[in-house]
Amino acid sequence: MASRRAVVTGASSGIGAATVRLLRSRGWDVLAVARREQKLRALAEETGATYLVTDVTDADAVAALADHVRGSGGVDVLVNNAGGALGSASVEESDVEDWRTMFEVNVIGTKRVTAALLPVLRSTARANGHADVVTVTSTAGHVAYENGGGYNAAKFAEHALVGALRLELNGEPIRVVEIAPGLVKTDEFALTRFRGDEAKAAAVYDNVPEPLVAEDVAEAIVHAVELPAHVNLDLVTVRPVAQSAQHKLARGPLTPRD
Repeated sequence: MASRRAVVTGASSGIGAATVRLLRSRGWDVLAVARREQKLRALAEETGATYLVTDVTDADAVAALADHVRGSGGVDVLVNNAGGALGSASVEESDVEDWRTMFEVNVIGTKRVTAALLPVLRSTARANGHADVVTVTSTAGHVAYENGGGYNAAKFAEHALVGALRLELNGEPIRVVEIAPGLVKTDEFALTRFRGDEAKAAAVYDNVPEPLVAEDVAEAIVHAVELPAHVNLDLVTVRPVAQSAQHKLARGPLTPRD
């Protein structure tokens, strides 16, 4: 039986890179997609994945991605993971350009890649009986919080995109899965959000017992796409035990009450 093939965006670091590694370890053929060629090349050398440098905010680059995928074997699973947060300021004081960038990557990028690859996914579904679209959103797209308005708005929109897509594809054998992580400690997410301020980035995870790591989210993604084809995980919310809700985070050891 031929191995299944996945396209993973935002694959140069964090959840995307962890997903590439786990899929490859499970025998998948993987095309890793991101903007940073050096990191993609290193990941490909490590895992045996192939890669294509692509900016999901560039329409021509995404069209070239679709042509490449179509001409190199098609795709069974699209993992929309490219995204991120910029800034931590109030709605009043935050930078409109940060909002614009977050919408371009998280929302428009996801729409653009999904629309470009859906015809290829349909070809796979026609031949093999099913295909998958997995989108990594965030719990920030379900519950708003102070000083996160721009990221909240982008992720709420991405969540809505996924919901609409699932309804639109009803009747086709294409699963639409949303993975919504809570607090995940990665090398770059908080550092990017706080524009390289290492102290602010570290404070997000300070004294949090066992925050999620990228590999935890990758496990959820791979589990979803390896389930029997008739089983769809519409929405998977993944949090560390220390985070009961967006606004409820334990710091310090987790201990049973007396």
